[in-house]
Amino acid sequence: MTSNPVSENAFAPKAQQKPYVHELHNDQREDLYAWLRADNWQEVMRQPDKLAPDIRDYLEQENGYCKAVMADTEDLQKLLFEELKGRIKEDDSSVPSPDGLWLYYVRYEEGQQHPVFCRKPREDNGIENRGNEEVLLDGNVKAEGKDFFQIASCAHSPDHRYIAYSVDETGSEYYTLRIKDLTTGIELEDVIDSTSGSVVWAADNQTLFYTVLDDNHRPSKVLRHCLGDEENLDVLVYEESDPGFFVGIGKSESGKCIQILAHDHQTSEVHLIPAGNPASKPVVVSVREPGIEYEVSDHDDRLLVLTNADDAVDFKICETSFDKMGRENWKDLIAHKPGVLILSLLVFKDFMARLERVEGLPKIIVTHFSDNQEHEIAFDEEAYSLGISAGYEFDTKILRFSYSSPSTPTRVFDYDMESRERTLRKEDEIPSGHNPDAYTVRRLLAPSHDGALVPVSLIHRKDTVLDGKAPLLLYGYGSYGNAMPAGFMRNCFSLVDRGFVYAIAHIRGGTDKGYGWYLDGKMDKKKNTFIDFIAAAEHLIAEGYTAAGQIAAHGGSAGGMLMGVVSNMRPDLFKAIVADVPFVDVLTTMCDETLPLTPPEWPEWGNPIASKEAYDYIKSYSPVDNVTAQDYPNMLVTAGLTDPRVTYWEPAKWVARLRELKTDSNHLIFKTNMSAGHGGASGRFERLKEVALMDAFLLKTFDL
Repeated sequence: MTSNPVSENAFAPKAQQKPYVHELHNDQREDLYAWLRADNWQEVMRQPDKLAPDIRDYLEQENGYCKAVMADTEDLQKLLFEELKGRIKEDDSSVPSPDGLWLYYVRYEEGQQHPVFCRKPREDNGIENRGNEEVLLDGNVKAEGKDFFQIASCAHSPDHRYIAYSVDETGSEYYTLRIKDLTTGIELEDVIDSTSGSVVWAADNQTLFYTVLDDNHRPSKVLRHCLGDEENLDVLVYEESDPGFFVGIGKSESGKCIQILAHDHQTSEVHLIPAGNPASKPVVVSVREPGIEYEVSDHDDRLLVLTNADDAVDFKICETSFDKMGRENWKDLIAHKPGVLILSLLVFKDFMARLERVEGLPKIIVTHFSDNQEHEIAFDEEAYSLGISAGYEFDTKILRFSYSSPSTPTRVFDYDMESRERTLRKEDEIPSGHNPDAYTVRRLLAPSHDGALVPVSLIHRKDTVLDGKAPLLLYGYGSYGNAMPAGFMRNCFSLVDRGFVYAIAHIRGGTDKGYGWYLDGKMDKKKNTFIDFIAAAEHLIAEGYTAAGQIAAHGGSAGGMLMGVVSNMRPDLFKAIVADVPFVDVLTTMCDETLPLTPPEWPEWGNPIASKEAYDYIKSYSPVDNVTAQDYPNMLVTAGLTDPRVTYWEPAKWVARLRELKTDSNHLIFKTNMSAGHGGASGRFERLKEVALMDAFLLKTFDL
């Protein structure tokens, strides 16, 4: 599997250089590859064939080069693909969720890529029993003949007669909304384009709410649609005037309230509409205040509010009445506890369940409204992941939760909140076989530069020799408050079973150790994210798991930005870098307020247009702006042509800059999916081909 990287690099594509200068705050930045940004990018999102020929030619050259460099791994990629596919139960099904007389679920068919949405009578219970099944929407039929296809939602009306579903056929995340009459099997003529994918039914079964995307791909309006009406008759219910705020819709657990959710990364505002009176004007719960986040659930004649108000950094739960909803009336129900982050709240008729995270590990707390007594659901493993889901029913004592660990496949339980009994409803099967006892799972604490202890979760085979020389894959993200759960990752085992140690660095910028962990990794503290990742790598070396130059780093999107920064800062630590759809041209993007995510993301990174301090700080780490003439690790970089989150030209410009300046002969390969967006290829098997490419790249690089 060895090859000659020197000769390969001699034939690497060279992007044309066209002089261009960005100027702001009396600072000039030369950008020789600015031409890779399509001036008609909005049009390309909808119609990829509208991409300028010179840009398309360059991307195709890079794709050809990627194929040529990886040609000696084609058989290995096929083998890895079959391994990855072998860990997926092809005829799988979700646990049915009850709603009235029906059970709703999603299943997959053997050999098929897309989900099938189904229901069956409630008495016909059981995961495997498909008697009396009714297929509501078959994604495989809908996807026929399409290069890309993704279903964002499939929501049934309260009377179970209709479904509203939304699909994306380009990867651009522009979703088309359609409605199907389940009594006749006929789709209505109602077709709504350019939605964000979400849809909520009102109680009258004739009205639905949806959000639309503006020309800059931001969800900014909520509209109300009545079945049978032309789209131009739809009523504007809410319009957001601040380009920094995104708008979403939802429904409370009780089903009584339609919710309009306006938010950026640090401020939120909720408006309510009675589901039984959909034509009524939305009423704000509490007017937005900078830095105050909240979300609400209704219970009887009161609202329960999950919020960070009053310096509740890790959030608290308040209550207030419907006639006095403003923040000044909120009273503590569950007080703030520093270091105990309340992640989410589910409200039922007689119970409340909340998901917390303490020192990087989740826990579930159940409260009985009748006496306000609470109890915790206990778990034993050293590192694990939890999730809770509301289901469709409000008057129930059953809480559904999922559990997994790095070595334990996902298990779904129904938990009786009254009797405290848990019933295993499903355990993910690994058809090709999996023995949890063959692996060791550990949780370490890596000291960072300022004494902060960074949790690191890892898994390896028990027979892997830990002599300080083992190859290690270190994954990281560290942005937007997104924690990285220590759950089961079936795709990691092709590497782990070949001797890799797989590790996750729970770095600042996520909420792995509370909301303060997030605050210490954003804005003018963003560099903690990168230093924490490096500290995790150094600690794994010090503990004898691996060695400098034996580490592969992996991250995507904002985690891809992390990859760009650490490859600039400490290239000596890493033998390989895998950056999926990486956000690497941070300064240029944050200075372009026409792009979809720029104004909403200023609270995350800072606003370099308004603040020279923010400009200088972002410039000091932005990967594209800090590529230098030095040796870099072997690199695999990916992009999606119709990606509205991290536009394709960011990784394209980064790769071009690296080719221009890097002094090594290591691999640098770049692949753009020309018919997909941020999430990569659609279909559960097509995505595995991208994983197989990554694994083959790493095995080739480490000569395994």
